[in-house]
Amino acid sequence: MIRILIPSPAAVVLTAAALVPTAAQAASFDCSKATEPDEIAICSNPDLSALDSEMGALWFTYSKLPMLIGASGARHDEAEAFLRRRGACGGDTACLHQLYVERIRMLRQGIEKNLPGTGG
Repeated sequence: MIRILIPSPAAVVLTAAALVPTAAQAASFDCSKATEPDEIAICSNPDLSALDSEMGALWFTYSKLPMLIGASGARHDEAEAFLRRRGACGGDTACLHQLYVERIRMLRQGIEKNLPGTGG
C-alpha cells in the first residue's frame, strides 16, 4: 500500500524556519548591496535582520501555495505594498519592527488558510 503524507501547517512553518539564514548571513537580501535607509537599518540591526529572514522563509512557502485565479495577483500586490511600506519606514527601526511583525503574522495566516489538506 502506498501512503501519501500531507504535511501539517506546523511542519511547513518549521521547514520554512529551517531555511532561515544564520545571523552571519544577515537579511533575506544581500546586505553588501544595501543602499536604501530601510535596507541599511535591517542589515545593521540583528533583530530586524532575523525578522527579515523569517519573513523571507515564510514568503517562500506562501508564494508556492496554489491559489485561485486572481489570488496570485493579490499575493504579488501585497508583497509590493509591503516593500513600499518598508521603504516609507526608512531607518526607523520601531516602524520596521512593527511592519515585519504584522507581515509575518499575515503570511502565517495565509499559509495555514491555503495549505492543502487543512480545510482552508
